[in-house]
Amino acid sequence: MSSAFPETYLVRHGETEWSVSGRHTGRTDIPLTPAGEEAARHIAARLSGLTFSAVWSSPSQRASKTCALAGFGSQAVTKAELAEWDYGAYEGLTTKQILAERPGWRLFRDGCPQGELTSDVGARADLTVGQLRQTDGTILIFSSSHFLRVLAARWLGLLPEAGELFVLDTASISILGYEHDLTEPVIRRWNQK
Repeated sequence: MSSAFPETYLVRHGETEWSVSGRHTGRTDIPLTPAGEEAARHIAARLSGLTFSAVWSSPSQRASKTCALAGFGSQAVTKAELAEWDYGAYEGLTTKQILAERPGWRLFRDGCPQGELTSDVGARADLTVGQLRQTDGTILIFSSSHFLRVLAARWLGLLPEAGELFVLDTASISILGYEHDLTEPVIRRWNQK
């Protein structure tokens, strides 16, 4: 199912030790695991035959390494606004650990002390959506789960908090696009492995 309209491919980085253990990985720059590197190499085959007018990557090594192993490193432009959520005081903690200290906490509603609020991540996503809407070609983006989830919500015109409704696995591919015309943004595919 292809589209006559511009599309944006979203790739979540490959597996890291912290993604396996469920630790919040915002600005800590940790590498891919060997399994994460292998999954990143498989992205090349999954995107084979596609042409992208631009390739954008988060500044994290997990995103940029996924991009490089997928075969797009030489084309990539690093964009700071694509960085993962800044978890502040919750960096490196699991949701279970956070809930033990702060019962009822929800990332997409409450944000993180000494880090970003949902509105902060939403503002960065809005910058990206604005750039995408000005582009007439197919864009490929490599980033992290929570940022990409907020980006999808904002693409659809939903509040940034709606990002909690979109789960993303490591090394997954999703596609943002349009339906009947450029005034109808949609999610064309989501979380494909």
